[in-house]
Amino acid sequence: MRSETPSAPSDDSAPGDGLVRAGAIVFIIGAVATLVTVAPLFLGTDPFPPIAYAVCMLMGVGFLVAGAGVLRSIGAQRRQARAAGAQGR
Repeated sequence: MRSETPSAPSDDSAPGDGLVRAGAIVFIIGAVATLVTVAPLFLGTDPFPPIAYAVCMLMGVGFLVAGAGVLRSIGAQRRQARAAGAQGR
């Protein structure tokens, strides 16, 4: 009788994928905060406190985190291509 072990799920994610996902989430939070803080300008209501405008800065932070993930992924791909080229010689 053959014992079947469940195979581990294959992880196809590249090294920078987690950073890109996290950066996208932070960017979306900052974008929503920006929309919320700009709304009083159009509605003629009192503006939000300064901390609300600080949350808008998450948009830029998310962009930088996602960019770091892209650069990390590029670096990993270049190292992999360089290693494959060295083996082919």
